[in-house]
Amino acid sequence: MDQLTQFAPIILMFVVVYFFMIRPQMKRAKQEKQFSSELKKGDRVITKSGMHGKVVDFSEKQNAVIIETGAGKITFDRSSISMEMSRKLNEPAKEVK
Repeated sequence: MDQLTQFAPIILMFVVVYFFMIRPQMKRAKQEKQFSSELKKGDRVITKSGMHGKVVDFSEKQNAVIIETGAGKITFDRSSISMEMSRKLNEPAKEVK
């Protein structure tokens, strides 16, 4: 029993780290993977580097997205699409009172 009380703070520390750091990262990675798999032609997106464009086509062989921008068509990896910024861009405008 004495050994268990010695290790209780260490065990508690691992539990806290898991629930406050590891689990949210896993949940976020799952959401980003789902977002990139749900992309479709015509979606307006923003890359993590700040490039704005519209999805024109997909390259399943390279796991890439072809985006049309003002400069032309550019191929990006699916993981380079920003989930947060793209969702903000596509959500309907809110009325200002």
